[in-house]
Amino acid sequence: MRELRIHGRGGQGSVTAAELIATAAFTGGVYAQAFPAFGVERRGAPVQAFVRFSNEKIRLRSQIYEPDYIIVQDSTLIHDVNVFAGMSEGGIAIINTEKKGNYNLPAGVKLIVIDATAIALEEIGLPITNTTLMGAFAAASGEITLEALKGAIEERFPEKLAATNFAAAQRAYNMVKEGAV
Repeated sequence: MRELRIHGRGGQGSVTAAELIATAAFTGGVYAQAFPAFGVERRGAPVQAFVRFSNEKIRLRSQIYEPDYIIVQDSTLIHDVNVFAGMSEGGIAIINTEKKGNYNLPAGVKLIVIDATAIALEEIGLPITNTTLMGAFAAASGEITLEALKGAIEERFPEKLAATNFAAAQRAYNMVKEGAV
């Protein structure tokens, strides 16, 4: 089983991202499970969402404490929450920021820094980064295909919104695949 933990703030679409990633994974032929964890339920408060992937049925229902992957939608969370908790060698951390730097990662964790906010603003017209980061995740992890992600986005959003969100996801996917981040 592989596990993803998404760190964001209320209103950034972390729960939607988890659901769409799980849908894309299921479409791709693996079992998937997505669920949120909320603390203070208000816009801007730290939230987490989780996704599990497995070739076998998933019976585990706890939060994810030792993720293989993390996505950080808001880099200011790094100072408020230990987003890297439980990560080990071979893991992948994707952070939405324009700042390259030392993020004090655990040994052996691969870091991908992408300015998903800038991409979302250019492609969608709003600073909502969840679909952009899903594209980066697809490229970095191989857990979901770009085609399955497109299908999940098209299933969730109206046509025009789906097109702009997929454009953002595809752009991030290509940047990660080309090593441009």
